[in-house]
Amino acid sequence: QVQLVESGGGSVQAGGSLRLSCAAPGLTVSRLCMAWFRQAPGKEREGVATISRYGSTTYTDSVKGRFTISRDNAKNTLFLQIDSLKPEDTAMYYCAATFGSICISTRDFDYWGQGTQVTVSS
Repeated sequence: QVQLVESGGGSVQAGGSLRLSCAAPGLTVSRLCMAWFRQAPGKEREGVATISRYGSTTYTDSVKGRFTISRDNAKNTLFLQIDSLKPEDTAMYYCAATFGSICISTRDFDYWGQGTQVTVSS
């Protein structure tokens, strides 16, 4: 079973930035719809950003203007640039991927990583 590999999480102060990476060994990111999800303690996993195989992107309202999803096809890697971090961004961040044409909710994705923790202090 292919598993994605996230990295780049950490502990930062509010207003800081992080860049999350997601490697996709055995997959070709340009052929996938990929996404970042996050889950805070006691809360459901929520979608943060998606990028289609065509390169179109979507964001949940709470991160628009602060988060940027992108991919490097040559490196076969997905990224999430997170700027202007807020304490409410604290969560485990997961990347996910699917060959399917629908990629909105968690059930649409076939491949997941183990997560990388982002902690933001005020």
